[in-house]
Amino acid sequence: MTTDENSRSNVSLKERATRIRRYALRMGEVQGQGYIAQALGLADVLAVIYFHAARMLPEDPEWEGRDRVYLSMGHYAIALYAALIEAGILPENELETYGSDDSRMPMSGMAAYTPGMEITGGSLGHGLGIAVGGAMGLKRKKSDSWIINMLSDGELDEGSTWEAAMAATHHKLDNLIAVVDNNNQQADGASQEMLGTEPIHEKFAAFGWHVQRVDGNDIDAVVAAFDGAKAGEIAKPHVIICDTKMACGVPFLEAREKNHFLRVEPQEWAEAIKIIDEGRIS
Repeated sequence: MTTDENSRSNVSLKERATRIRRYALRMGEVQGQGYIAQALGLADVLAVIYFHAARMLPEDPEWEGRDRVYLSMGHYAIALYAALIEAGILPENELETYGSDDSRMPMSGMAAYTPGMEITGGSLGHGLGIAVGGAMGLKRKKSDSWIINMLSDGELDEGSTWEAAMAATHHKLDNLIAVVDNNNQQADGASQEMLGTEPIHEKFAAFGWHVQRVDGNDIDAVVAAFDGAKAGEIAKPHVIICDTKMACGVPFLEAREKNHFLRVEPQEWAEAIKIIDEGRIS
């Protein structure tokens, strides 16, 4: 939990996830398109990370005692911005600048632009390697902080990810939690049709990781997984494989055959927000 635990615990994680989805939709409406399906799918995981699992000070995003949350897949930035707005790290009134010139919220995440954005993601396959370096650095400083690295199932196609996985085990980085958003979707189609990586949990286990696999849209299951990883009882790097649904919470977007990058009609944004507000999570 963060130092600001009392104020954060007054709002349920489900409410946090709802607002994260709403912020993402509002940002998407600014551009009329974007990586909305990923943001809706990852919202529950982000609510757990930012309002249960990660220690941070919203008023001081660079506080040395914080847990570091790394976003490897830079195209998910819209999802992270929504969480940062909900956490009070970014102001809501900047939401309308999303993806615009001189915005602190560019469409692909860049650490130099955005408070709370720990690394510049984008070219997939780099995030876990950076996370390994960060976790090693924290251990050398004898810090009790954690590295939480979010990566995508499509990113598991990259060989550098598995080199980093091997290094994490070799260096006994039990202060590292990798979170795989497993939505079986990438730019060219279903992830498992492009290059099959299943069974993902068995692969990480073979590399010596402590593995948990959960429904990433089940908040209680995600909470339990993070609690298990952070209990400090297992001297291994941790991975939480989160099976998520693209566009979770908005059925007419969930049903779209191609939803890696969504183009949404002007009248559909209000309908999507209405569905989220009414809590009709499918």
